Amino acid sequence: MMEVATAARSRLAERRVGRLEPAAIGGVLSREVANFKTFWKGSMVSSMIEPVIYLLAFGLGLGATLVDDTIDGVEYIEFIGTGMVATAVLFSSALPAMYGVFVKHRFQNTYDAILAAPVDVEELVTAEMLWFGIRASVFGNFPLIVAMLFGLDPSFGMLLVPIFCFASACGFAAFGIAVAASAKKMDQFSYVQTLLITPIFLVAGTFFPLDGLPAGVQAVAQLNPLAHLVELVRHASFGFEALDIARFVGLLLLAIVLWRIAVRQMTRCLVD
Repeated sequence: MMEVATAARSRLAERRVGRLEPAAIGGVLSREVANFKTFWKGSMVSSMIEPVIYLLAFGLGLGATLVDDTIDGVEYIEFIGTGMVATAVLFSSALPAMYGVFVKHRFQNTYDAILAAPVDVEELVTAEMLWFGIRASVFGNFPLIVAMLFGLDPSFGMLLVPIFCFASACGFAAFGIAVAASAKKMDQFSYVQTLLITPIFLVAGTFFPLDGLPAGVQAVAQLNPLAHLVELVRHASFGFEALDIARFVGLLLLAIVLWRIAVRQMTRCLVD
């Protein structure tokens, strides 16, 4: 009996040493890619049209009538275009992760089938987070491309924008996965969207500079990861600051923390 228990612990220890198997993660990612091929055209078109609508409405509409020509030396339409990169990342990672994971688990039983293969929950969550992160980092660049069509000058710093977007999108996706694993009904997502995602979206400096807000609100806004992504994208376009390294490291650390929370919640949901 003791020998069996020792052997089981040994196998568990071996598994934990290399618990994130690239083959398992790659298998889940390949499934997501195959599924995405069936609806990629609609996603790509909407991701291109939405920033055009926002830029026309806010940049040429609101910006031309109510807002000064420049904000901090930046044309308002360029200010909006760079800020919308972060918004696109948020809405193409957190929300798809919440609804997609919930549907695949609660209604389609997709995860039960995947876990029947040599894939564990940690690898499953990691693959899902990476997939949503990759998608969002691609979609997040569309507003920047559209802004260039409206006059934004390209710069070498913009080459780092996909990296900023990916790090942030992984964190938002992990958050969405954790919410999906914790929710009992899909109706509960409305609380998350109303009480958390919407305030994050509105107080991120996308449409107006945060330094015009009351001091207390500015202090709270400094805890908003989306606001830091907005700053990173803008500084990549117009010139970096020394604080940007700390911003990026903070987004990476947040993504790691949220990833571990997502793994824990999905383990409770699927295994415990």
